[in-house]
Amino acid sequence: MLGTLSMSLAACGGNSYTADCVDGYSYSGGQYKAVSDRDCDSGGNGGRYFWYYGGTATGTGYIYNGTTLKPRKGEIKTKSGRVLQRGGFGSGSSSGG
Repeated sequence: MLGTLSMSLAACGGNSYTADCVDGYSYSGGQYKAVSDRDCDSGGNGGRYFWYYGGTATGTGYIYNGTTLKPRKGEIKTKSGRVLQRGGFGSGSSSGG
């Protein structure tokens, strides 16, 4: 029961995620090659580069076991520590334009 409760609380938006900029053309064996954050910041080169959330680094410059879907709640930081999205328990943000 305690495990279920702690998982429920974690799902409520108090999570912190790491984002890696990856090269979509490098996909192989369930992994993407991590590239500089600047590649994602500069518009992604027509979709080639994109943020990959919550992945695990292999130690060889590849990332796996993440998602391309941006978390709606929680804090998202790059590996260098730059905050892409602020968030915390029960927070969410939206912007209009």
